[in-house]
Amino acid sequence: MAYDKSCPFCNPEKDIEQNIVFENKSCYFLQHNNQQAVLEGCGVIVPKKHHSDAFALTKKEWNDTYELLQKAKKYLDEKYAPDGYTLGWNIGEVSNQTILHSHLHVIPRYNDEPLAGKGVRYWLKQPENKRKLLQE
Repeated sequence: MAYDKSCPFCNPEKDIEQNIVFENKSCYFLQHNNQQAVLEGCGVIVPKKHHSDAFALTKKEWNDTYELLQKAKKYLDEKYAPDGYTLGWNIGEVSNQTILHSHLHVIPRYNDEPLAGKGVRYWLKQPENKRKLLQE
């Protein structure tokens, strides 16, 4: 499916809180006003065509994602001066993908955050996350 009329990423202009910061031929870099209170400067790179996950992206969409990632970093470095970044794709419900349209999270990180130094794997490596099958 290349378009889903109920998908917020297929229709970013319909959400008044969603900002198209910039775009290229096949992707957007979006920032949502409601996400900025905790994750200052965060955004997502989203293909314009509806794909459920990153595994379905075309080579052109991967190249355009790369192009926007470089542009987003320059923009975020100038506007927010973060100390680092967390980048990530959630794929599938078990990974907490709540919008089933492929999107790359671009999250600026800051030394003064309470969870500074805790990366994408921090929560996954907690002992309580160990699968029961592996405990036997």
